[in-house]
Amino acid sequence: MPTSYQSLFRTPEFTPLFLGAAAQTAAGTVGGLALGTLVYRTTGSPLLSALSMFGPSLAQVLGATLLLSGADRLPPRATLAAISLAFAVATAGLALPGLPAGALLAVVLLLGLVASLGGGVRWGLLNEILDKDGYLPGRSLFNMMSGLVQIAGYAAGGALLAAVSPRTCLLLAAALYLTAAVAFRLGLTARPPRAAGRPSVAATWRTNALLWSSRPRRLTYLGLWLPNGLVVGCESLYVSYAPESAGTLFACAALGMLAGDVTVGRLLPPAVRTRMATPLLLLLATPYLVFLLHPPLLLAAGCATVASVGFGASLVQQERLMKLTPDELSGHALGLHSAGMLTLQGLSATLAGSGAQLTSPATAMTLMALASLTVTLSLATAARRERTAPLPVPSAP
Repeated sequence: MPTSYQSLFRTPEFTPLFLGAAAQTAAGTVGGLALGTLVYRTTGSPLLSALSMFGPSLAQVLGATLLLSGADRLPPRATLAAISLAFAVATAGLALPGLPAGALLAVVLLLGLVASLGGGVRWGLLNEILDKDGYLPGRSLFNMMSGLVQIAGYAAGGALLAAVSPRTCLLLAAALYLTAAVAFRLGLTARPPRAAGRPSVAATWRTNALLWSSRPRRLTYLGLWLPNGLVVGCESLYVSYAPESAGTLFACAALGMLAGDVTVGRLLPPAVRTRMATPLLLLLATPYLVFLLHPPLLLAAGCATVASVGFGASLVQQERLMKLTPDELSGHALGLHSAGMLTLQGLSATLAGSGAQLTSPATAMTLMALASLTVTLSLATAARRERTAPLPVPSAP
């Protein structure tokens, strides 16, 4: 059983899954920054810029209610490769000159619908490859990779946008998505689906209802979705807060996320780790209160770095979710987490962008941070009442 990062790469299929995910992350980083910049330069709107970068998340709610049963009922290799290929084609289409902002956002929302299935398939396969005891270090390593790739991606994306057009950067992102599709197709084996039956809307609804039926799981899901979703609303305003330095802020946030994942995934002993979710979520939001004072770039970057350490809370919460979920529903449960989280991120980006339109990006960031702190404290209070209650585990439908 893998217990260290080094041993994870000796586990069959882990490396191609990891490399394919890295290419996807790089594509999303470079492409998202390019698209947000393109829309902001064209429209001058903080709302449309935020939606262009985080709008795909809004479509996740449709995927969670319509498509998510496919996370356990479709062959993982073919599904992951097909999703990456679809992103490559659509991202290349976004680079076409003359597309109106409405058409760009429509494509972005369609991609979000497709992506809602990908999270469940990827994390369900990871859980299958590593088993539950290896899931946390494996997911920690994926999060670390995501942080490192985002640091490099936002830095490179910012430099590229200073030298070439956003459309050229979108074509680079399309090539990276194509690389991911090749890695999944050639590197993964043809595993059968984890659950029997055909994907359907009815099966999606039944399993969603089953997973949502337990109060401890509901609180875990809300803790995974709401506090960090609201903070992503703060991040969605980086472009409008500092148009020429947004890449720096995104890179610093990714660096903080990396530090949080290393700390939670490798440094904290289990007895301490289980108690760290609430403190980390409070850390996630508090530094953004400083933005009300319109800090200079150096201080703003420091706040973004420190705050993003708090994203490590999700590892603690995901570990708890897996303890509450049977193996045959792991893909669906993780897909529901991913879809709900990204949906809240998209809604928060919309809310933050609307607030910035009416006030200013700095004021909207502060309000989103206050909302995150309020939600975190409320969920912590509710969780304390559940500590002595049994933790039911559902049976597969």
